[in-house]
Order: sequence, then structure tokens, then C-alpha cells
Amino acid sequence: MNIQDLDLNLLVILDAMFVERKTTRTAERLGMSQPMVSYALAKLRRAFGDELFVREGNAMQPTPFAETLRDPVRRIVETVSGEILRDRSTDFQPFASTRRFTFCLSDIGELVFMPTILDAFRKEAPHATLRCVSLSPRELEASLADGSVDLALGYFPDLVGGAAYQQGLFEHPFAVLLRQEHPLIGNEISLEGFLQAEHAVVLHEGRSQEIFERRMAELGLSRRVTIQSPHFMSVPLLVANSDIITTVPMGVAKAYARMSGLRWILPPLDLPPIPIKQFWHRRMQFDQESIWLRGLIARNFLGRDPTERPDNPIFSAIQPEDPPS
Repeated sequence: MNIQDLDLNLLVILDAMFVERKTTRTAERLGMSQPMVSYALAKLRRAFGDELFVREGNAMQPTPFAETLRDPVRRIVETVSGEILRDRSTDFQPFASTRRFTFCLSDIGELVFMPTILDAFRKEAPHATLRCVSLSPRELEASLADGSVDLALGYFPDLVGGAAYQQGLFEHPFAVLLRQEHPLIGNEISLEGFLQAEHAVVLHEGRSQEIFERRMAELGLSRRVTIQSPHFMSVPLLVANSDIITTVPMGVAKAYARMSGLRWILPPLDLPPIPIKQFWHRRMQFDQESIWLRGLIARNFLGRDPTERPDNPIFSAIQPEDPPS
């Protein structure tokens, strides 16, 4: 007999018959009518070519062949009920989880997100571990699809296909980073002074610089670019030891302003903010671990730029006061 020829729903009735030994009680157990159970038993008899159950007194006893089916049928029913059809909403217990969660972040993302995420994990999932990776758009799309990355956090304009779901979290502004004792710039800078100053430009995988450059092009503005680098790590040394300034996401500016000799001011032109989002693959939309993880991110970041929060140790107490607007 081929498996396509057998209605697997009948195995549930067969399993109940092994326990109840009566069609009436089997029907009550399964919430069915007695004629439906008798009809199902007749189909099973035809399928297996065996009586399966014969009446002895007030009960129906399994035939020797039926006895060979008892344990396999029980295992099948338990597997389907317990592993395939179980209620998965209660499966994942964050506090007991030892899972490793992988985030795709730029170096900015690590500065902005990780202190808050780490603190949240210590409270809600203290035994879980975190891993951060930085990937190209093509690598990120593939890693979200195969599950090797759980979430991408930050500015990822290339993730626009139907396979990637997204949720906006907050908008992140730009700031100008410069040395504390800059001879020409105080707590604010004019547009003319900004354009005439020497600039360092960071062209990194996070793509946020494109927003700034696009806005400059829209306004028909150009500035003196003295150096370009793909690394934010070189920025503080370059700026602290020269009159070079750089326009970077506020999180970077605030983090580096904690270093002696550096400070930040607001840019002299209207710049669109960086839209910060979380991204996940559509196949994870109803996965309980992913739902919890996305919820944790939303609870901590939705509408709340962490660089403006006094409880974030990376950005707290970085300057005596914010520069005037």
C-alpha cells in the first residue's frame, strides 16, 4: 500500500480504538459520531486487508496484525501532535535561552545600538549571547534568508525587496565633529565657514554618508575634502590633531566627543535625518524567537533615539551642554 492511498487522519481513530476498544467511547473521545467511527474503521479494514478489531463480549479486541500497528501508530500521532501541531507560542523562553543571536550592524550601529541591547539582554535573556557582523548588501540579503543573521539594524537602503520586512525605529541626525580648540570655529559654524574648512569624509558600508552627499548635491554645494577613509576609527585622530572637521551621524560624534580634545556642533545646513530601521526575512515573520527579538528592539528603540537618552552610557555626560540650535 502506498502512503498516498491512506488517509492519515484515520490513524488518530485507530490510536483511540486501541485505548477505548469501543466505537461509541472512541467517538466520545474524539468528539465524533459513532457512525463516523464505524465508517473510518471500515476504511482501515479495507486499506490493511485485516479485521483489525473483533468483538469479544462487550469490547472489541485487536487482531494480531493490529497489535503490530499499536506502537508505530502511537508514535506517529504523538509526533504530529507534539512536534508539528504544538502551540509554539509558548516554546521560546527568553530567560532560559542559551541561543546566540546575530545582528548585522555597521560600526555606527554598534555604537548606537549595542549598549542598550546588551543591557536589555542581561535583563530578559541573560544566558543568550550576541554576535555582530558587518556584511555587504548581497551578503546580508543571503544571510537573512538562510537564518545566519537574525536582524539587521541601521540604515540599509538596498534591502527593499519583498523578502525583507522592516520596521522604522527612529531618525538619526548628523553632527559636525571637530577638535576642542579649533581656532576658527566656536559653538556654531556658518555655511561659508563650513564650506571653506578642510573636511574628512568617511565612506563606509553603512551608506549614511550618501544622504549627506546627496543633500549637498541638491543644494549645489561643494566643500574642501582633504581626506577620504572607509574607517570611522581613524576619524578621532585625524580631527583631534588638525583643523579638519567631519560630518558624521550624531551617534559617532557624541561617542567620539567623550574623548579629550574633541567636541561636536550642529551643521549649518538642513540635512535629512538617517532613517534607522530593523530588518528581518519574511520567513521569520511568525517565528517566536524572532518575534521576541524584534519586540525587544522595538521596546528599546521605537521612537527613542538612544543618543538622546541619559541612561545610555556611551552618550551620557559627553559635553557640558548641547550647542545652541
